[in-house]
Amino acid sequence: MRKFATVVAAFTFGLMAAAPAHAEVRTHCGTYLCVMTAHHNRFVQDITVRTKDGLPGTLRSYWGNFHSPKVNAASHRWEVGYEQSGSKLVCGGLERDGRSIEDGVCVSI
Repeated sequence: MRKFATVVAAFTFGLMAAAPAHAEVRTHCGTYLCVMTAHHNRFVQDITVRTKDGLPGTLRSYWGNFHSPKVNAASHRWEVGYEQSGSKLVCGGLERDGRSIEDGVCVSI
């Protein structure tokens, strides 16, 4: 758990350094995964989904009409200023062995 906290802290600091001025960096964790985003109001710049336990799995992230493909490491960046009106949640999910382990872990923006 200590290693995970160190990784999250380092990642969050990296997001803050890469985020535009006045951007908010938010993280919300479920039982098995964490969803992290850098945004300014409804302008999302980055979504990252990571497993907490480090075990392999299939991750995905979604926000409004964006749905990432199922991948081993889910992370996506947009140019500053990209907006989806009416989209208030950035979410992630985790599958292992074809089963949904956790879904709907969301960060509100």
